[in-house]
Amino acid sequence: MAKRPCFDADIVVAGAGVVGLAIARAFALAGREVLILEAERAFGTITSARNSEVIHAGIYYPQGSLKAMCCTRGRRALYTYLRERRLPFRQCGKIIVATNDAERAELEGIAARAEANGVEQMRPLDRKEMTRTEPALVGTAGLLSATTGIIDSHAYMRSLLGDAEDHGAALALETVIEHGESMADGRTRLYCAGKEPCVLTANVFINSTGLDAPALACRIDGLGAAHIPHAYFAKGSYFTLTGRAPFGRLIYPVPIKGGLGVHLTLDLGGQARFGPDVEWVTDRNYEVEKERSDRFYAAVRKYWPALEDGALEPAYSGIRPKIVGPDEPNADFVISGPSTHGCDGQVHLFGIESPGLTASLALADRVLDALG
Repeated sequence: MAKRPCFDADIVVAGAGVVGLAIARAFALAGREVLILEAERAFGTITSARNSEVIHAGIYYPQGSLKAMCCTRGRRALYTYLRERRLPFRQCGKIIVATNDAERAELEGIAARAEANGVEQMRPLDRKEMTRTEPALVGTAGLLSATTGIIDSHAYMRSLLGDAEDHGAALALETVIEHGESMADGRTRLYCAGKEPCVLTANVFINSTGLDAPALACRIDGLGAAHIPHAYFAKGSYFTLTGRAPFGRLIYPVPIKGGLGVHLTLDLGGQARFGPDVEWVTDRNYEVEKERSDRFYAAVRKYWPALEDGALEPAYSGIRPKIVGPDEPNADFVISGPSTHGCDGQVHLFGIESPGLTASLALADRVLDALG
């Protein structure tokens, strides 16, 4: 085997999804030399390309959690970013709909949590007002979130990468980190395979590889196993509506265990899709089984009973990088820096699922903070 060339690097960010790109941009704007390593053939092709493309308000998360703080701050920063760069988005709003008295009672708790998280422009809707707002929607009550929106996630990621590259960052595609080691001087040595195998010695190493983050952390010698959570995969399938949806806003049911329920989202062209459901899996099979549509029809007809048979077609699926299993409470984002694991110059991000896209700019700031 040929000897791999060795290089020194300042900042190495592993993972060119939306959060990795936001982190790389933040370091580049701070004047650091940044190298982004991505195992795939293009940036943003895994979790960041397989979601609802929703700009979340920050409603559901426990007060004081990283998800709550980064979602609300990230959402405000994201809207500013999109407006300044004239990137495609729409602040369309969403309605959380209760379809029975038990769910109606839950809306009060959701509203209280949103207020505690500092979410602006939330408003309860009684049945009459909800019907007037969205005539096709059926339910006992609703909660309107005016700051929820939709985004072209690829255009956003392309802009983040452009910002980073304009400030000297470089992206290396088809580059896999086979293993690494924490060095006594605080740097991290990374053994990379792919199109151009090499050995990198980084002053700072950021693990933002999403689904692969726990596995990659396990391959870094010196990072104790106690600081690496177990990885769980929650697959969510989406179905597209073949016709035109009679809704101008996103429609969400009251949340279910493991997710936010089968909701209706819109893309920027007005096409409606439903999802995701929750299916705990052990592999990365992204096939959408047509038979799953039976569950979708049943879930959607609770709030849109006029949905016709045969109106749903399989679209795509995504997998959430969970760090807790199906029988455990939802976990917060984990940003594990030197003060946590003791390895200087390393930050590992675990469990960066929804609302990771919305929170991306705020998460990048948190990573900088974690390194002082």
